[in-house]
Amino acid sequence: MLDETTEFGQRATRRLHEEIIGWLTTVAPDGGPRPIPVWFLWDGARSILLYSRPEKRKLANIAANPKVSLNVDSDGIEADIVVCWGEMHVSNDPPSNEVPDYLRKYAGRIEALGWTPESFAADFSVPLRIELSRIHGW
Repeated sequence: MLDETTEFGQRATRRLHEEIIGWLTTVAPDGGPRPIPVWFLWDGARSILLYSRPEKRKLANIAANPKVSLNVDSDGIEADIVVCWGEMHVSNDPPSNEVPDYLRKYAGRIEALGWTPESFAADFSVPLRIELSRIHGW
């Protein structure tokens, strides 16, 4: 999906792997956008994995309209913004504490916020996957 021979492709790849927070935007029943910060794991190709608490509104939003975007904000220097579009669905991915790459990325933050990997996985028990249709940025 990303051409890593281009400058943008290289920057976007690095940011999608390294950034901690992304802004997930779902569509509410009234048609309005609903952006929220999320932790995410890009597979390096065509999908992004994230986890939700079961009672969150984003689950109802995607059940009604699976179209979403995930944005990686400016780097604060040269914009370097990455925008991913796709459709998100509840997935059959394993719990976050059984995904080594997710734990590598977020273990320090999970611990800093008072969770263990197991308690985080219990709280954020709904795996979600965005199947990407496009990655854009500037």
